[in-house]
Amino acid sequence: MKHKIADLPLHYGEAPKWLFERQKKLLFEICRIIILEFSTEELLNRLSDPVWFQILGCISGFDWHSSGVTTTVTAAIKEMFKNHPEYGIYIFGGKGKTAINTPKEILSCKKISNHENFIILSKLTAKVDNSCIQDGYQIYHHTIFVDKNNNWCVIQQGMNTNLKYARRYHWFNKTTKSESQKFVVSPHIGIATQKKEINILNFVDENSDKLQNNIIEYISLQKLDAIISDIKKISSTKLQPDLFLPQRHYILTDDFNSTKLYKIFRKIKATELSSFKDLLLIDGVGQKTLRALGLISEVIYGYPVSTKDPARFSFAFGGKDGYPYPVDIRNYDKTLNLFKCIIDKAKIEGKEKLKALKNLSMFFNS
Repeated sequence: MKHKIADLPLHYGEAPKWLFERQKKLLFEICRIIILEFSTEELLNRLSDPVWFQILGCISGFDWHSSGVTTTVTAAIKEMFKNHPEYGIYIFGGKGKTAINTPKEILSCKKISNHENFIILSKLTAKVDNSCIQDGYQIYHHTIFVDKNNNWCVIQQGMNTNLKYARRYHWFNKTTKSESQKFVVSPHIGIATQKKEINILNFVDENSDKLQNNIIEYISLQKLDAIISDIKKISSTKLQPDLFLPQRHYILTDDFNSTKLYKIFRKIKATELSSFKDLLLIDGVGQKTLRALGLISEVIYGYPVSTKDPARFSFAFGGKDGYPYPVDIRNYDKTLNLFKCIIDKAKIEGKEKLKALKNLSMFFNS
């Protein structure tokens, strides 16, 4: 699968407690079947697939097109595996303030090594989706799944309050490319969407390596005052009718706060940059800084920022809002007990007991 993003209508409020409690148990049973039958890495691989993740939410009783799938599924899995470290899956982050506390959660976990690497990973993936892909969606949910072998996947969600849509971004460590392109060139497992945006800037497009290299080269060679001067010159002219920014195709000086940009570029110049990743990890480098640098790069070097948007569901028990039909609580509980019974026996009596589930799958697919 290549480049998929899930665009979902915003649903406010919380999942009903009666549903969330069942959802936690069912998702736990499904996830541990995958771990027992395959591996923790395979579970992360599947969670990083936007379509599979969406189906997982629908199976557990959430609406196929609801933004609440992301927050409830990740929260349910996190809450259950928190009490079962023996499975080798550790989950950090969440929605709002919980997302902000992700670095503290990582540091407090004694089951993983390389804490600093995962903290950097957390910051970098959030910066890419919030600032490098300027699609109008502000990241408000950020979750990292890590296994005992240091495999990881990231699931995060952005919100566009004007459009009343949410967009979900999926990462998986096995999709990374060469060390130089890791995280910053077409880095996502993907993005599945009902709706593609038109007015976007994508600094991590599959052909963005020249743009990124030019930005780093320009910063390295130019003095601070020259950078600010170039921005003012470019933003005060109308020589660039084809350049992209917000809802128009020209740049005004008002688009940039020169004082703030000066402070940020002073910080950038004080940092030794060897790659585009180094630039993204500097505090304060956000959407406007990248837009200014992208604009300069296009005018000087001729490589524009990509404007391409890097962009399927089933029900088992119904949906919480009654679509396509109300949640069948009795059937939900019976299925949950069946899963639990099969898995518990498999843990005691051996993996061959899981053949019952395989045979069940073959029966329905025949």
